[in-house]
Amino acid sequence: MIRVGQHDEDRFDRMRRVPWVDMDGISSSRVLVVGAGALGNEAVKNLVLAGFRDVTVLDMDHVVASNLSRCVFFRDSDVGGGMKTEIVAARASELDPSARIKPLVGRVQDLEDWDYDVALGCLDNVAARLHLNSHAYFHGVPYVDGATDGFRGKVQTVLPGGPCLQCVMNRSHARIAEVRFSCTGNKTGFVPKMAADITTTAVVAAIQAREAIKIASGKAEMCIKHVTYYNGENNESFTLEARIGKDCVNHG
Repeated sequence: MIRVGQHDEDRFDRMRRVPWVDMDGISSSRVLVVGAGALGNEAVKNLVLAGFRDVTVLDMDHVVASNLSRCVFFRDSDVGGGMKTEIVAARASELDPSARIKPLVGRVQDLEDWDYDVALGCLDNVAARLHLNSHAYFHGVPYVDGATDGFRGKVQTVLPGGPCLQCVMNRSHARIAEVRFSCTGNKTGFVPKMAADITTTAVVAAIQAREAIKIASGKAEMCIKHVTYYNGENNESFTLEARIGKDCVNHG
């Protein structure tokens, strides 16, 4: 006999009502989130609330005041002392104590463990994104890359055998590949800070998490096939075709 209100006792009851969502696949998936700033905060929040139980967060920065307007897990008391990943892991665990959020402090270039089912790129520089893209592709890990600039954003889902992030890179990306846009100010050369707002961050991170849900549910065929762009100034989104680059080293 079903009791009145019984369905409301299941944290993920509404998710289970989506016919193709596989909550067992979601809860057992290992997810890597690289970048614990604005996109990373939103992405981790979405992943935990969606039912992902095993999430590793990697970043090398500490919290600064300019993070506070876009990062749901950071507080004024964190500024100047707390490492982003450790704070994100602690606060995200409060959303669901059964979730295992592992913080890693360091660079993605130093990451050795690639045993993940999906990786989300929430980075602010090209070199790290290309590194994450190439290593995820080599290890057969689906990679969801997100980026924002003011009210504009984009998402590319890289699946084994398909076009990758480097396939769609152009010469302007190559020129800035070694420059690190960091809120801590640790960078080579001088590069102005990029515009950012929480609404665009929320949209892009939501798309990234949704792609992870599809992959974990065995529905990779539903994922973004090319590159999806979002323009918050006129509330439009569109997709541009991505092809495997003839000179892409990842497709050797």
